[in-house]
Amino acid sequence: MFYGAMVWDPWLIVSQIVCLQCLYYLSLGVAMALLVGTRVPRLTLLYLFDFSTLTPRTPTGWCAIASFLLAAVTGAGFMLYVIERAKKCLDFAATLYIIHLFICIVYGGWPASVTWWVLNITGLATMALLGEYLCIRRELKEIPISRLRASRRCQGPQGQLGDKF
Repeated sequence: MFYGAMVWDPWLIVSQIVCLQCLYYLSLGVAMALLVGTRVPRLTLLYLFDFSTLTPRTPTGWCAIASFLLAAVTGAGFMLYVIERAKKCLDFAATLYIIHLFICIVYGGWPASVTWWVLNITGLATMALLGEYLCIRRELKEIPISRLRASRRCQGPQGQLGDKF
């Protein structure tokens, strides 16, 4: 896809949002299973969507906090492959966390914990900034000129593959 010729495609945007959201919850679930699942007898959705589990007062709470931060970092890596553009990373990260807020409200009520808000704002900033950094690094990679010269030799003087009309 050429980056200069952007076309408004709402289905692409919605599919990118759904894909990024699913990958985020997959990485959050894996991190929770590894860090929190070893400490609790039964890992439930409570640890993903209820603000009361994110407390710095217990070791399990710290493991849940670390899981959310790890999911934000992996989410930035997913942005590199799903979103691919640095200027879109903040929009998609904010959308992901707004959807997460709505799911948390439906599941456990309005998040009344300062820890939940600080953690999610930190996760949003981490995902957006790291995602932008990774995408910018990819966008600024040099294009090897040897490949361009080889493809031009195959095309001929008109720029077409051997066909001269």
